[in-house]
Amino acid sequence: MKIAVPKEIKNNENRVGLVPGGVKQLVQDGHQVFIETNAGINIGLTDQDYKDAGATIVANMEEAYNVGDMIIKVKEPQPVELKLLKPRHLLYTYLHLAADKKLTEGLLASGATGIAYETIQLENGSLPLLTPMSEVAGRMATQIGAAYLQNDHGGKGILLGGVPGVKRGKVTVIGCGIAGTNAAKMAMGMGAEVTCLDVSARRLAEMDDLFENRITTLYSNPHNIELAVREADLVIGAVLIAGAKAPKLVTRNMISQMKKGTVIVDIAVDQGGCIETCVATTHENPTFVVDGVIHYCVANIPGAVAQTSTYALTNVTLKYARMLAAQGVDACSKDESLRKGVNTYKGNLVYEQIAKDLDLKYTPFAI
Repeated sequence: MKIAVPKEIKNNENRVGLVPGGVKQLVQDGHQVFIETNAGINIGLTDQDYKDAGATIVANMEEAYNVGDMIIKVKEPQPVELKLLKPRHLLYTYLHLAADKKLTEGLLASGATGIAYETIQLENGSLPLLTPMSEVAGRMATQIGAAYLQNDHGGKGILLGGVPGVKRGKVTVIGCGIAGTNAAKMAMGMGAEVTCLDVSARRLAEMDDLFENRITTLYSNPHNIELAVREADLVIGAVLIAGAKAPKLVTRNMISQMKKGTVIVDIAVDQGGCIETCVATTHENPTFVVDGVIHYCVANIPGAVAQTSTYALTNVTLKYARMLAAQGVDACSKDESLRKGVNTYKGNLVYEQIAKDLDLKYTPFAI
């Protein structure tokens, strides 16, 4: 198969869909790999690095889409890329369609097969291709939130860990999945007072054990969320329902009760966000203020640490890339985990939850 990797063009998205090690493996498997020039330059990978691994360098995005049958990316196709997608294309990337009807309709119109990293799901319910980026985003959320609490960033002037004789900052984490757990780890490491909320009593017990009873765990309901948000210096939204739009758990009224200069980081914003006041921002203009509360709602948080993120991501995406390259879309009918990754096929929306969230027609996947 001819596999193409275009350079990412989303605002400040510095990751790349394949590293030279992955190229070498796919070439050894008998495939041709085409890399857009400078695709990996922002993480220190040169065109020569890719050539040495067996890739062919193409001059621009148009050439990459023209030559490739399988397109490997990191983020969802931007409007100019949607115009380049054809029915023959197998697009393998993060899509996050549940929060973007326009993108979904554009992808359906292209006729391309869209396979989303974030909906490939194992039997145990885990999301192996989302996990590494959730780890990165969770850790970064605390790091970023701590920085925006500084006065020079408009924050209330809180050091999360405090100092002897001065109280510590309070961090509220909503959602105790991979991202939320990593956010809590970072907050604890900084010395903050941490409260975690989740709807799973079992998960709360696991969090209590993991942190050796050094965090506060609360069952997630409107009352407990309101109390925890009101007292927090930093609120991190980390709610995920696989393939679905995130529920709005923190309301505008709750935000209005927070102290001025407090900070919200909504990791779930790429799935619509779990904070009512959040709208997606970019690394170029990452924040806005509502009722005196700083909102950081960048939809591609891991893109800011692109080198770490790229290698973490490609470690887990290569396995399925090899399956798709070898068998095409037929691989999805043979592997249940991969089948769950198929979002669009032959102009049809084949992921039921996305169809429900966007009020679009659902068609069961069948080859």
